[in-house]
Amino acid sequence: MDGKMLARLGAIVFVSFAITATAIEMTRKDAAPETERVHAVEPKRDALREGQRRCQQLSQAAASDTDCMRIWAESRDRFLGRPPAPAVPTTEGR
Repeated sequence: MDGKMLARLGAIVFVSFAITATAIEMTRKDAAPETERVHAVEPKRDALREGQRRCQQLSQAAASDTDCMRIWAESRDRFLGRPPAPAVPTTEGR
């Protein structure tokens, strides 16, 4: 056998093997995994989130609302991972 014939025979064997493996894989039936029952969990009530919704509904008026300014500052601190600012300014050291 010459090299061309050997290469063609190898290619035919490879392709036939690939087709056979694909056919076997497609006809295999996998057992469906058993699903566990998932219980829906009510999210915790978040006062900050409710305040953000209220400020969102206020639209332009929220820019002058002191509660919305406080809520936005608290939200920003939570996002950035900062400790919350004290509610009342302290007069330590004066």
